[in-house]
Amino acid sequence: MVKKHLIQQVSMFTENRPGRLAAFAQAMEQAGIDIYAFSIAEADGFGVIRALVSDPAVACDRLTALGFMVKMTDVIAVRMKDRPGGLREVAEVLGRADINIDYSYAYSSKHGAVLILRVDKAEDAVKSLKESGVPLLESAEVH
Repeated sequence: MVKKHLIQQVSMFTENRPGRLAAFAQAMEQAGIDIYAFSIAEADGFGVIRALVSDPAVACDRLTALGFMVKMTDVIAVRMKDRPGGLREVAEVLGRADINIDYSYAYSSKHGAVLILRVDKAEDAVKSLKESGVPLLESAEVH
């Protein structure tokens, strides 16, 4: 039951230089893969593009074939209340369960505000959020 709420995210590691996002986007376009959400982080001249896509396995294969270093990680998609206090409610549930948020990003979808979380104890996080009544999305609901 918990596994259906663990969503595979593609992380591409690359030099932080012009054209890297375009290369990622072109690879997804050529493979016919939809990009539902993404974030970019930078550290010391390198970047990480993290993305939720329609076919993570194919995306990883395609990017690896193009010479990029790629990794798939499990994240959780939370249907967050789109009002003041929505983020606090989710963060408090995880804090009470002693679960650390490694990083997060958010986007709006047909489901409203969606918070993507990478946490240190994903299965525990899913259980705690569900027990607290926080709605979670399954992989098919991410777009």
